[in-house]
Amino acid sequence: MEYQLIDADGHYYEPDDCFTRHIESRFKDETVRVRRGADGLGRVFLREGRTFMSVMPGDYASAPGALEGLFAGGVSDGFTHREVINARDYPEFIERTARLALMDEQGLEATIMLPTMGVAVENDMRDDVELTYASLRAFNRWLEEDWGYGDDGRIFAVPMLSLLDLGHAMTELRRVMDAGARLVHLCPGPTGGRSPADPVFDPFWATVAEAGIPVVFHVSNSGYQHFYGNRWSEDPANPSHRQSPLQWALCNTERPLVDTLTALTLHNLFGRHPQVRILSIENGSSWLKSLMKTVDKAAALGRRGPMIGGRLPDRPSLALAEHLWVCPFPEDDVNELIGAIGADHVLFGSDYPHPEGLREPRDYIPRLAGCDAEVTRKVLRGNTAGLLGLRDHTPVMG
Repeated sequence: MEYQLIDADGHYYEPDDCFTRHIESRFKDETVRVRRGADGLGRVFLREGRTFMSVMPGDYASAPGALEGLFAGGVSDGFTHREVINARDYPEFIERTARLALMDEQGLEATIMLPTMGVAVENDMRDDVELTYASLRAFNRWLEEDWGYGDDGRIFAVPMLSLLDLGHAMTELRRVMDAGARLVHLCPGPTGGRSPADPVFDPFWATVAEAGIPVVFHVSNSGYQHFYGNRWSEDPANPSHRQSPLQWALCNTERPLVDTLTALTLHNLFGRHPQVRILSIENGSSWLKSLMKTVDKAAALGRRGPMIGGRLPDRPSLALAEHLWVCPFPEDDVNELIGAIGADHVLFGSDYPHPEGLREPRDYIPRLAGCDAEVTRKVLRGNTAGLLGLRDHTPVMG
């Protein structure tokens, strides 16, 4: 390539103390903690119970891209874990300096960096507002210390926020903004019985819109197995590695994200906050076309009903397309996505170093073989550069 890539979906594996290093003393025995057994595996606890992600994911993981064949071609061999790794043996998965050196080798100018274990714990503590925000504050302070928010223009870690309580959310939002955050993350799905687009949260959305900070919805534990999956004969206590096929289909993949985007659109978030930018990362893209049809049809059918966010436009799908950027799965049809939402709103993501992602970020390039040079550059770097406030320029490689 004549230019370096910008990856919209990079990950780290967290250390044992990511929640405890900076936790306030009164929450130290309640927040997310790791206990290591004789087998060396770290078990994840919240208060005295296990969490949805019951074992530290980096302790027994498949190598980067090891499951690619499963998703791209239906090859099931990836689940045999023939390439098991421990993230602690790979400094580039857990340390910033080593990751920067690897990025140079991989041809990456910059990357958005998201949690592995961190996106799976919020729902388990939502019954306690104070514990939730103390834990998220502690996690974000660890994040600032170990990875940073992109002051160097290269690694852009995303702090974790929650709308469980507006006052706490605004306090932490302002704090991470002052610390230099370029993006913030919300867990998909409802929170505390409310839509994220409920007008009660308008101060949050007005603040991120005015600051030009995109809001990321990354695949997470949204709690659907508790308030939805259990109505379909499933056990809501199943941990992440024991989710059933139906739980994966109904609770853990695209449904929480699609529900969230539907609510943002039909509760008229974009009409009230026209500068808001929403990023969908690691939720795939095959749902987009049907979602566009759904919100337009629903708006027409519900035109005489209450509209808690204000009057909707005739075609709310156009508002959604204007405010949404999508990072597809590596196995998704990127050309179909470009046709549905436009080349300016498609982001390349490798999911590196997760096993369901790519062996290395440049493996994405052949997926754009049918696109012209301008579209290819937008997807591989230009669009994400714009969202991060970076100029779309780079030294020529080689």
